[in-house]
Amino acid sequence: MTGPAARERVESLRRRLAGEGFSGYIQPRADEHQGEFVPPRAERLAWLTGFTGSAGLAVVLADKAALFTDGRYALQAAREVDGNVFEIIETPGAAIAGWIADNLRAGERLAYDPWLITVARAKKYKAACRRAGGELAPIETNPVDALWEDQPAPPAAPIRPHDLAFTGKTSAAKRAAIAKSLIEGGGGATVLSAPDSIAWLLNVRGDDVPFS
Repeated sequence: MTGPAARERVESLRRRLAGEGFSGYIQPRADEHQGEFVPPRAERLAWLTGFTGSAGLAVVLADKAALFTDGRYALQAAREVDGNVFEIIETPGAAIAGWIADNLRAGERLAYDPWLITVARAKKYKAACRRAGGELAPIETNPVDALWEDQPAPPAAPIRPHDLAFTGKTSAAKRAAIAKSLIEGGGGATVLSAPDSIAWLLNVRGDDVPFS
């Protein structure tokens, strides 16, 4: 996405953030499950930047913005993203925190959606903001959702049982195997957040993400 559309979306985001007392925002390519594959509603990074790769993150500040992605997507990002609006940076994860520390100004507040960023990443970005003399702060309403007028609806397709002929084991057998593994490893519980893991465990399927 190049030209006026990209710039207008970024400027609209900046105006909204300023109205809520923020100087910037972090938008990862993620949904609430932190999976690699996301439903159309969660393609917020693509809407904001034009970048459609499966790994990336954008930071928008009041006077500059950057898109971070890895080397697999260098050529794609250059084609899809307006370099006059976003600086495109190839990254290991440390580069994001370093850019925040170098570019956030003292006293500024950088917003993030706590549903979309892991605790570990939030700790890194919080430390980076502190180095800059600023603050990382959660935002109540995702600002991209508020600006994205034709954003797709959340997935709402029926859940279907997956036949034993395809699963190979019953859900009860799978849960028993996990429980045995936990006991043998000295654990008391485990948490599954990835939809494909949950679908495997319960022998169900849905249509949130095609072909996953």
